[in-house]
Amino acid sequence: MEDDVCSQGAAGTGGTLCAIRLRVNLLRKVMVLLRIFQVDAFTDEAFKGNPAGVCILDQIKSDSWMQSLANEMNLSETAFLSRNNDVFDLRWFTPKTEVTLCGHATLASAHILWEERLIASDREAIFHTKSGLLKATKGIDLWIELDFPARFIKKAENQEVLNMAFNITPNYIGRFSTPNGDLYLIEVSDEEVVKSISPNFELLSNSDAKAIIITSISNSNDYDFVSRFFAPGVGINEDPVTGSAHCSLAPYWSKKLGKRELIGFQASSRTGIIRCIWNNERVDLKGKAVTVFKGELLI
Repeated sequence: MEDDVCSQGAAGTGGTLCAIRLRVNLLRKVMVLLRIFQVDAFTDEAFKGNPAGVCILDQIKSDSWMQSLANEMNLSETAFLSRNNDVFDLRWFTPKTEVTLCGHATLASAHILWEERLIASDREAIFHTKSGLLKATKGIDLWIELDFPARFIKKAENQEVLNMAFNITPNYIGRFSTPNGDLYLIEVSDEEVVKSISPNFELLSNSDAKAIIITSISNSNDYDFVSRFFAPGVGINEDPVTGSAHCSLAPYWSKKLGKRELIGFQASSRTGIIRCIWNNERVDLKGKAVTVFKGELLI
């Protein structure tokens, strides 16, 4: 009906809209449009947690194409999924570069696979990534559980540039080296210090740090620890809720608190909650997700 009306012609704005509709409908007829989603991860409320893009590919795309789309989405990470028999190839891009591990965009990807019925809801989602095979399962309580590699922090020398950039006096500074650069974990004395931090990003640009976790024990009985995550080195000033950071936070706080099951609160402006279980070389990360929108790419 819409095509019939448009085919009769229309002047002005109406004609322009009709032309757009006809073009979109023609594209749908001659090609399979790629689907794109935006999901808020590590939350059960829209506009909370960490937003991730999820793009489902039906053919191989170049690295430059994926990087351009991630830049267009302008989210901390956009995930690209392609089916490979019973496994999904998964890659993650920030607006600036590809990264080797991302928690919230993996959780968002699993959420979309189940929600769009690309795999059965009782089936494990398995991803082939640059960090090896990663698995996701959905519990009867609807929490999604990710099986991720543990990252062990080693004590580092005092980093005066980081101390000045965050205006803090650390209790502890540790470091973990990744293919994207060094990740620093800094423990401070109190939750209020974590929440009140306002980084000097110009000073941070003089550091070798690609990412920095600031953390403390929680003042609340609802959580074991709090954190914030900054990664200007990969194009993300502050990440709202960071699953991969908890691959380091879980073993770190497990050792300090003498417990393997913990609840982390990320104190960004959007906030988020991550349940963690440290299992020696692996960390289970649990969270929920909400789809905010979905659409089709016309390119």
